[in-house]
Amino acid sequence: MGKKVFLATGSILGLSLLLGACTPTAEESTGERAEPTRTVTLLSPMTGEQKQQLERVLAPFTEATGIEVAYEGANAFATVLPVRVESGDPPDVAMFPQPGLLQRFAQAGELVPLDTFMSRTQLEKSYPRQWLELGSVNDRAYGLWYSASVKSLVWYNPQEFQRQGYSIPQTWSEMMQLSEQIVDDGKIPWCLGIDSGETTGWVGTDWIEDIMLRTAGARVYDQWVNHEIPFTHSAVKNAFEEFGEIARNSEYVVGGVVGVLSTPYGDSVNGLFRQPPRCYLHRQGSFIESFFPQDVTLGEDADVFPLPPMSEGEDVPLLVAGDVFAMFNDTPEARALMQYLASPKPHEAWARLGGYLSPHRQVSLDTYPNEVTRRQAELLMNAETIRFDGSDLMPPSVGTGTFWSGVVNYLNGKELDRVLQNIEDSWPEES
Repeated sequence: MGKKVFLATGSILGLSLLLGACTPTAEESTGERAEPTRTVTLLSPMTGEQKQQLERVLAPFTEATGIEVAYEGANAFATVLPVRVESGDPPDVAMFPQPGLLQRFAQAGELVPLDTFMSRTQLEKSYPRQWLELGSVNDRAYGLWYSASVKSLVWYNPQEFQRQGYSIPQTWSEMMQLSEQIVDDGKIPWCLGIDSGETTGWVGTDWIEDIMLRTAGARVYDQWVNHEIPFTHSAVKNAFEEFGEIARNSEYVVGGVVGVLSTPYGDSVNGLFRQPPRCYLHRQGSFIESFFPQDVTLGEDADVFPLPPMSEGEDVPLLVAGDVFAMFNDTPEARALMQYLASPKPHEAWARLGGYLSPHRQVSLDTYPNEVTRRQAELLMNAETIRFDGSDLMPPSVGTGTFWSGVVNYLNGKELDRVLQNIEDSWPEES
């Protein structure tokens, strides 16, 4: 049977080749030259399932315009992109997970400003001011934000909260009182794991950034990120110490400090869903739901509240992260893709797939597939103070270097003043 199929296939192939040799091309039959395929190249750090989802939301663009998107996903995006640009082979469009790298390319004159083909009015209708500023350099917008992650969230199991009679804390003080109450009940309040292989430490830097926003305010936060105050500043030291009140307290965290350092961040949340629970609180960004066990139902087994302010009545600032598109090559195809990405259509398409938040103003909350995600999107839209992940904005030698390792050293018991001085000493002189 297999041999007969092989022979038949071979016959068809041979016939096709023969017909192909005798059949005139479209150009020969019509006398017109065929239009070359129009293509836009796109480089992004998204691979695997995220790559597939991105390709799904880009498919309508190709169907509507006939422009193919030549997509390349690069795990080592922050390394690959500068090499491509330096060698004169940048992608037409790139998706940046960190605005700091985008801003450096914009300052070097490598990116195309959006105002060369989009009006300011169009951009302001699509994005809140704070998001436009995050993608701007010298008051010119370069970045189109596509996805957002709200980091200032505390995840909990509402059924267990109700069973134990626990209430959602409204202030930092109430959150610490709740932690103490849980300890008094003979339980452990927090699940916290920072192990992330070569990137271990980032979970702790997120905590410290969130605390800085609440204890020192947005202005001092900006000064810190821009190195207008040193890492040895009392506000930074206080943020580390507030983090240590939880992370270095063996009664507050599952497994004590050893558990914090050795538990993968994606696994640590699972303690909320054990029977009996191993913990009752877990501070982590909106993305963490993708690590939940399959039988967890949002709204029933898992819910969120914003990481509270220090005192009642204070603003609840949001620490965020996200992905932003920018254009290297000014071609009609690249412009068309950027116009599509600035519209609500691709944002709504991914929102319906779940596990995604958009900073786009015109994406209806009704688009999100469940109440928990809708509430996060509402927080994102209504926040008066938004600040981007500070370690992603700092020079890499600090933000993704000594700051990460400094958190690990602090948790390991190294003296805090020395930790902070080491980070400060690593700041590049030109920054």
